[in-house]
Amino acid sequence: MNKEYGQSPDELFDVVDEHDNVLHPLSRGEIHKRHLRHRAVHIFWLNQAGELCLQRRSYAKDNSPGHLSTSCAGHVDSGEKYIQAAVREFREELGITIGSQDLMELDYAPCHENLGNEFVVSYLLRGDFTAQIFRPEVDSLVWRTPQQVIHWTQQEPELFATPFLHLLSRDKILKSLRDKV
Repeated sequence: MNKEYGQSPDELFDVVDEHDNVLHPLSRGEIHKRHLRHRAVHIFWLNQAGELCLQRRSYAKDNSPGHLSTSCAGHVDSGEKYIQAAVREFREELGITIGSQDLMELDYAPCHENLGNEFVVSYLLRGDFTAQIFRPEVDSLVWRTPQQVIHWTQQEPELFATPFLHLLSRDKILKSLRDKV
């Protein structure tokens, strides 16, 4: 990752086939330019009060700048496992070190154009932590109950990143967020 800008077109991700099998590594720039299938993670972070953390993406991002999204999201680097990417992204974007045991897998979403041609594993994290956001990636954090977030997405969907809206419409994620409140 480029520490100044938070993303680099030269980062290496794995191109995957329609079954999420790794084919070969390729640069972020080429993968996005050619709309190739690759992998990503999303974390839904609930604090002890049952509020969901939403991330307002940096206005410098190449995808959905300034839009609200999951608490943390990112690509899976070449050779990395989904869970490793989730732990790494949470530390890089929010300055919080967690372990894989702190994350509960919520959902595995198949590759879809609304997900940026990504296979996505979503995780749930519970707990109270103090975030130190990495400005090149994250503009700000907003806390709302899952019910408030769902209502907000229905009223003003244009404020939210398309992948977030896609994931929030998935039954496993909706049920998990409602059950965890």
